[in-house]
Amino acid sequence: MEQTQIKQIPLHIGHYFAGFADGEGSFNVSLRKKGDYGIGWQLCPSFNISQKDPTVLYLFKRYLHCGTLRKRKDGIMYYEVLNVDALHDTIIPFFRQFSFLSSTKKTNFSIFREIIEIMYREEHLKAEGFEKILKLREKLNIGHGRTRKYNKSDVVLRQK
Repeated sequence: MEQTQIKQIPLHIGHYFAGFADGEGSFNVSLRKKGDYGIGWQLCPSFNISQKDPTVLYLFKRYLHCGTLRKRKDGIMYYEVLNVDALHDTIIPFFRQFSFLSSTKKTNFSIFREIIEIMYREEHLKAEGFEKILKLREKLNIGHGRTRKYNKSDVVLRQK
């Protein structure tokens, strides 16, 4: 999304989205073991929001022009953006324009933004860049309730 497209989002909508995401949104980077990947692991960044009422989630998709809406087995709907280009070109610029108020979300966004920049430049495809992301990921979403299938200590990179 170009800066001009972000400027076309009405201010009241942009600020509403930022406030909504400040409370309900999440920036994550998960890991998957992938035998067909050069170093044996895949990084999966995401921005997501889940809600029972999908109205606001549809608005996110409509105004941001990216992401998908899905329904979980428990009936909860969620909006997610997984594509690195969409995260880099739309989600990051949007939240730079319409910033968060909470210090926790600001911190997580800053870390996530750094991770996306590394991935956008494809530096994560080499061990050094991947390791840098793993270190940043350890600082992401610190606190109660954070669960991860794989942690930094679980990852042994296969050398190319």
